[in-house]
Amino acid sequence: MLSCKHILTMDDLSAADIVQILDTADSFSEVNERRIKKLPTLRGRTVVNLFLEPSTRTRTSFEIAAKRLSADGLNFTASSSATVKGESLRDTARTLSAMSCDLVVVRHKYAGAPQMLAESMDACIVNGGDGMHQHPTQALLDLFTMRSRLGRLEGLTVGIVGDIYHSRVAGSLVPALKKVGARPIVIGPPTLMPARPDVLGADVVYSLDEALPELDVAYMLRVQFERAERMPFPSNREYARFYGMNGARLAAAKPEMIVMHPGPMNRGVEISAEVADSPRSLVLDQVNAGVAVRMAVMYLLLGGAESGVAA
Repeated sequence: MLSCKHILTMDDLSAADIVQILDTADSFSEVNERRIKKLPTLRGRTVVNLFLEPSTRTRTSFEIAAKRLSADGLNFTASSSATVKGESLRDTARTLSAMSCDLVVVRHKYAGAPQMLAESMDACIVNGGDGMHQHPTQALLDLFTMRSRLGRLEGLTVGIVGDIYHSRVAGSLVPALKKVGARPIVIGPPTLMPARPDVLGADVVYSLDEALPELDVAYMLRVQFERAERMPFPSNREYARFYGMNGARLAAAKPEMIVMHPGPMNRGVEISAEVADSPRSLVLDQVNAGVAVRMAVMYLLLGGAESGVAA
């Protein structure tokens, strides 16, 4: 079992925890290829998806993961929860506690919301993305995808390219990579970097072309225009010229380098359509990995291994 009750940030997970989650997800990947994609492992358990910020991939994959483990699922969005009537998050937590929920996945626009739930509930809490802070299960599925394609994690050089400042994906992926012995490099224009990018714990490079020959993985981040107070660069065309992954850059990189993206993609900005649809793009592999990894997280947090039901 895992060494933690909640997964709020990557700091909650040890390197051994990460390996256990990835290995468990490997077994669930096989289940997801069956004609009948169902296990009785978490029958009788209740999983709540509390998504108070828009999401498609994360919310859907958590819902599917719970169903495939036979858990009872409840889904709340911002429009269907009492928060639109002014209810505080703490009161929402108390309400869910009164319903005896076993695990709550929360996505919220404010950093620290999952921590508040963890302090207010007995249930296991999984951070499904909080503001510009972290998104740990995204980092886990990214590690799973890298390991599945490249056969290892230790020693890989991973360039995380683009909107570092607004990215909770980068906030989780950098420490995740360091825990498994990979080398993260954050790459982007100064206007999309935090004031002190060195505190992220990754190497910092401002030129994609300079770092490109070293990369085993080019991880392209979406430019989050909705979070930016002003346009952080002169134009989309200018950004694509210096930081977009296109056919020419793909040809100049290592032949085994893979391209990843957490989605949704701004095609023609951080990634060209040619690259997004190429065999070296693992965007859809990441989506597929999300279900298996989130099944593994639920299984291990809720004691599925102790139930005697093997994957």
